[in-house]
Amino acid sequence: MKRLIALVLALLVHALTLAFVVLGVWTIVITAELAGWLIGGLLIAIGWALRPRLGHLPADAEVLDRSSAKELYAVAERVADKVGVKRPRKVAIRDLEPSAHYFRAGPLRTPVLVVGLPLWLALTPRQRAGLLACAYAGAPTGEQIIVNGALFTLGEWRESLFGAEPSKVRDEAQTKIAMSSVGANHPGTAYETMGLIGRIFGRALGAPVLLLEYALRRLARSGESLGAQRRLALAQRVLSPGELAELDELVASRRYLAPMQAAALRGEGVPSIRDGALAGCLLTDNGVLVNPPGSDLLGAAESARIDDELLAHYSRAIRGFGLIS
Repeated sequence: MKRLIALVLALLVHALTLAFVVLGVWTIVITAELAGWLIGGLLIAIGWALRPRLGHLPADAEVLDRSSAKELYAVAERVADKVGVKRPRKVAIRDLEPSAHYFRAGPLRTPVLVVGLPLWLALTPRQRAGLLACAYAGAPTGEQIIVNGALFTLGEWRESLFGAEPSKVRDEAQTKIAMSSVGANHPGTAYETMGLIGRIFGRALGAPVLLLEYALRRLARSGESLGAQRRLALAQRVLSPGELAELDELVASRRYLAPMQAAALRGEGVPSIRDGALAGCLLTDNGVLVNPPGSDLLGAAESARIDDELLAHYSRAIRGFGLIS
């Protein structure tokens, strides 16, 4: 029931944003005077500023061409099918991002998978498949996108109504004028009065916005436990609970990063850094493994071919590993 109420409130927020645009267009269409055009343009501008933001690729992400990364696209699609999400249309990499993300970008809601090279270079084939599964499982649902977009819009409302501070330059100028015109009239009264009226107006409109944002945020939090259970269930289609916990700990601690940074500073190449990262995974109670652990979604041979596809990107990325903190 709480999820339904949150969805209804979010849709009302989006409807209000759309109403600004529609009203602005309607005002321009039916009015031939300049004032009507100005009012309509203002309403459209408000609606545009309050619109929920669409997902987009980070500035440092590089989209890989399918022809040059066939194996990476193939495993991304196999894991997506296993988890039960739409296959990514684009696979991108980031040199200094120690994680992976899956989201829909742009007006066409294109599925995009972004893989961070530092973490990817350190994982076994089985862990790589698990990382992609976690990225897919962590993607927001349609309901979450609607609610999060409404929270963003309400945040813009709150910032506009409460966040604007008086201009320090204007206040300093006003103080100097007041000091230089002791005993004479100066233009401070109108400025201060209009500022006070604006603040009162903002508080009056802002109170319902704050209440709505608070209620929607509380309702959204009520579904977080169910969302976490859903993400865990999807990721467990690829890795066991123990393996997922180990992968989560590795991602959170970043304990793989310091040895890789040290190796990069020593001038070691990508193959040497990769071997060093996998050294601990090859040691078992029964001896030494020939190949790192794999799965039916990504075996050692396929993982090695992905490394060959990304070799030039690895070589570029390791030069910046020292910038990761």
